[in-house]
Amino acid sequence: MRTQKLLSAIAIPVVLAMSAAHAAQPAYPEKPIRFVIGSAPGSGPDIISRALADRLYGAWGQRIVVDSRPGVAGILSAELVLRAAPDGYTWMMLTSQLMVATAVYPNVKFNLDKDFASISLIGTVPFALVVNPELPAKSIRELIELAKTTPLRYGSAGTGATEHLSGVLFTRLTGTDMLHVPYKGVAEALAATMGKEVHLTYVVLPAVLAMIQAGRVRALGVTSLKRTALLPDVPSISETVPGYQTHGWYSVVAPTGTPEAVLAKASAEVAKAVKEPQFGEQLKSLGLDLVGSSRAELDAFRRDQRKQISEIVKASGVDVK
Repeated sequence: MRTQKLLSAIAIPVVLAMSAAHAAQPAYPEKPIRFVIGSAPGSGPDIISRALADRLYGAWGQRIVVDSRPGVAGILSAELVLRAAPDGYTWMMLTSQLMVATAVYPNVKFNLDKDFASISLIGTVPFALVVNPELPAKSIRELIELAKTTPLRYGSAGTGATEHLSGVLFTRLTGTDMLHVPYKGVAEALAATMGKEVHLTYVVLPAVLAMIQAGRVRALGVTSLKRTALLPDVPSISETVPGYQTHGWYSVVAPTGTPEAVLAKASAEVAKAVKEPQFGEQLKSLGLDLVGSSRAELDAFRRDQRKQISEIVKASGVDVK
């Protein structure tokens, strides 16, 4: 009996202390989260980030405020996020575009691989090669033949962006020569294609699908190895150009130094959202192949992409010096 009383006397303060410590830990999130993207409104990252923000507001009851900061293929957004406190209230959408840019530009002010902690990989997505509907070429093969006899121009979201690299790879593998015209964002490049300033551009499916379906631009091919279910009649470019492949991807990161517990909670909620049937179908309708990764899986994915992108950039000869 004395032993039980003694154990009870010890256990009660311990439990109370643990409860007090738990209560002292602030719930996360307690205020709105700033979600910085390096692309212009109407771009793939903008569309995906806003969809995710709406879903997380429903789960947390806190706003996720999407802050669009386009410029230099996402580099300006990364510099901005690094100046924020690593407290979990500033996120960044890390995309293939930004990773390509850091492989192309030699003197960025940050280390993309070390300065940003992984949260979750949302998914991957192909680009579509789209042309003005009045361009005579109706297929990739016809585009190649036209490029060999007619000076063509292609637009991108900026020098060093994934769209730029997609164009460089296309010309290298097809033996053609097209003039690259950089714009401030994908929306501007797309508008330039429709307005005949350029003949074609490369755009991620979420940002161009509606325009393809409306006939405002014509899709000649997608950059993934296989066709996409959303455009089953549009071939993969690799069907005509063996070895051709590029794709986009969207992930969520935060400044290194953000508390592990915060990163873990954010990662779990983002991955849960992506894997929910209703929200997952919403993302699929935008052209995404869903992932919803853990933090460790995104770490591994980033290492693999860094290696692949560095090799592609080196082989392509892209130079912005």
